[in-house]
Amino acid sequence: MNPLTSLARRGLFLFDPEAAHGLSIKALKTGLVPNCPAKADKRLSQTVAGIVFPNPIGMAAGYDKNAEVPEALLKIGFGFTEIGTVTPKPQAGNDKPRIFRLVEDEAVINRLGFNNEGHGAALARLKACSRDALIGVNIGANKDSADRIADYVGGIHTFYSVARYFTANISSPNTPGLRDLQARESLAALLSAVLSARDEEALRSNRRVPVFLKIAPDLTEEGMDDIAAEVLAHDLDGLIVSNTTLSRDGLKDQAQAKESGGLSGKPLFDKSTAVLARMRKRVGPKLPIIGVGGVSSAESAAEKIRAGADLVQLYSCMVYEGPALPGRIVRGLSDLCDRERLTSIRDIRDSRLDYWAGKNV
Repeated sequence: MNPLTSLARRGLFLFDPEAAHGLSIKALKTGLVPNCPAKADKRLSQTVAGIVFPNPIGMAAGYDKNAEVPEALLKIGFGFTEIGTVTPKPQAGNDKPRIFRLVEDEAVINRLGFNNEGHGAALARLKACSRDALIGVNIGANKDSADRIADYVGGIHTFYSVARYFTANISSPNTPGLRDLQARESLAALLSAVLSARDEEALRSNRRVPVFLKIAPDLTEEGMDDIAAEVLAHDLDGLIVSNTTLSRDGLKDQAQAKESGGLSGKPLFDKSTAVLARMRKRVGPKLPIIGVGGVSSAESAAEKIRAGADLVQLYSCMVYEGPALPGRIVRGLSDLCDRERLTSIRDIRDSRLDYWAGKNV
């Protein structure tokens, strides 16, 4: 980390984590964060679910909940970005404080609870973005919704004209009962409804928008079996593995570890990567998977790909590494291609699949 970034981090860490997050959004909006586009490298370009990604590194959902800065994020090195999670109605989320830094662990615990301004506000901002900007839309359900599946279907219909892809987020631990949608019968109903809505819009617009499903890392082997079976039984375009974890294993900061919510950052890396590999084993080589959880360097991004990922997302580690992280990772992946004489970064995919699938976490 360069001295300027280190100084900026120390400054932001003087603020409450949620206030610091707001300041970082404002900095991106006002152009205080310098553009740092990643150098184009055709070896990093990937075609996944019919979309050409200029590089495999994306901003995960959770940072830009209300679609305030998607194009600014693409200018600092990300190949794609995902806004949300957005719910049909605005909602305040859980009581504050609800974000906690675990500095010794380079981790974050949050229990935000899908705080967002609702579909209308995000849609208005996305309509103002370039159609070429590679922006995914992460959709969820309101906490008080009487029909959560209808909320996901509403997300498909609302954002179809502006989304390059959708993610159905059923794995946040901070909305009571949401993870129950990962149970087989519920998941089957959700996927049928969401994909029917997608197919209806595709027929109307003559444009098919891919749909991904984001799952938790806290799944049993039987739970992973059930999800894989339903994914393969439906016309889903891919998985995102994984969301935050409820585990607190191995944390140094035992005081903050007592806070409820989902843990992200470096301690999530092993667990999320092992679940990624186990899901790759279950769904086979063709289904796209986006790996997310604990990515803090080019090497950790590459390891996600070796474990079976086609693309990689990050968020929490940027809290510690600063906004230069995506560009640094992309340059590091180009260097890796040079060192290993790869014609495509995809050449390393699955090369450590057995190691990660067998890892005891």
